[in-house]
Amino acid sequence: MTTLTPVLTSRWANENSWKLDSYLADGGYLGLKAAFDLAPAEVLDLVKASGLRGRGGAGFPTGLKWSFLPAPDGGPRYLVVNADESEPGTCKDIPMMLADPQMLIEGMIITSYAIGCNHAFIYLRGEVVHVYRRLLNAVAEAKAAGYLGQNILGSGFDLEITAHSGAGAYICGEETALLDSLEGRRGQPRLKPPFPAVAGLYSRPTVVNNVESIASVPWIVLNGLDWWKGMGTEKSTGVGIFSLSGHIERPGQYEAPLGITMNELIALAGGVRGGKKLKFWMPGGSSTPMLTAEHLDVPLDYESVGQAGSMLGTRALQCFDETVCVVRAVSRWMEFYAHESCGKCTPCREGTFWLRAVLRRIEAGKGTAEDMEILDQVPGSIVGRCFCPLGDGAPAALTSSLKFFREEYLTHIEMGQCPFDPTESYLFKAVAA
Repeated sequence: MTTLTPVLTSRWANENSWKLDSYLADGGYLGLKAAFDLAPAEVLDLVKASGLRGRGGAGFPTGLKWSFLPAPDGGPRYLVVNADESEPGTCKDIPMMLADPQMLIEGMIITSYAIGCNHAFIYLRGEVVHVYRRLLNAVAEAKAAGYLGQNILGSGFDLEITAHSGAGAYICGEETALLDSLEGRRGQPRLKPPFPAVAGLYSRPTVVNNVESIASVPWIVLNGLDWWKGMGTEKSTGVGIFSLSGHIERPGQYEAPLGITMNELIALAGGVRGGKKLKFWMPGGSSTPMLTAEHLDVPLDYESVGQAGSMLGTRALQCFDETVCVVRAVSRWMEFYAHESCGKCTPCREGTFWLRAVLRRIEAGKGTAEDMEILDQVPGSIVGRCFCPLGDGAPAALTSSLKFFREEYLTHIEMGQCPFDPTESYLFKAVAA
């Protein structure tokens, strides 16, 4: 595989790509018209058969998630799009909503039709005001043209979409914390069960999906199963957006079939910056275990990355070259997780606090052998003992770095300082410039 496959990103370079006229001129809303020719249950079965998996991190089958909704009881049910993109290194949903918001809206209409929802929500990060304004304008354009509101395209189906701006909390990327925030409460994860499919927004059946997952739906409905399943792998079908960042020549969004390798992506991105050697990389953001150069030929699909000891996650591929101090990198990530912990769970609240303190000490050259014991023991007291996946993901970079680069931690302790020259770091050079 040596070429990219632009599907979700195919319109990004079009003039005024975010406008409804531009979207319609390029075949927009043809997927919705095709969906209205099917019964809602047929649309659900189509997405289920496609093998589309959630693009927000966990990779749970999208159609299967929809099917968990209980039978209609006459009350409302909701679709909530999780656009609270905040995993360090992840930057695919924000540019998608900025460049092509109508694609997301079309996907939301089709999804709502399939699950029997008449009011859908987009929960967006509060910091990206420009994207929020663009979404508001896109929703208004779609409604004025008859794609939202009452009796859409004469189908008898009604739908309203509300774009909601959050307040910039990482924890609200967790679906139940997002729902609490959307209801006007403090964003903290809920005890499960009940799951959102049974009691979600306003205690009603709710589907929560990622932006990229919903944006993929019109393409599947319009082009069919054979087209979608002809890309990717048997169990990880279709295409995905890979966000490459860090020490490579051309960082950015690279859309390709699932199963492409990191080696192939780095080659498409011009190689490691400055001709350096790759030291380690994160396949799905900072909450996934790191991998090293020996894993560059692992297919980037959910099963293969899992077998390699990590997770595909959000496909936030962060690359770090040989000049990077792994202790410094892990310490920065732990600062983030300690700061973003909502504090509801004692293991997460206290565990991230102590891991942050120990990593600071080691990085400063004041670490001890006892500190290494703490780094080994504390993650086991966090993982699997919290309300939400933040606790599971927070120590992932640490535990994997101890597996691959334990000697680097010991060198910090033995030397009483960081063995890496900060002036060799690209970050240092960029700040100095």
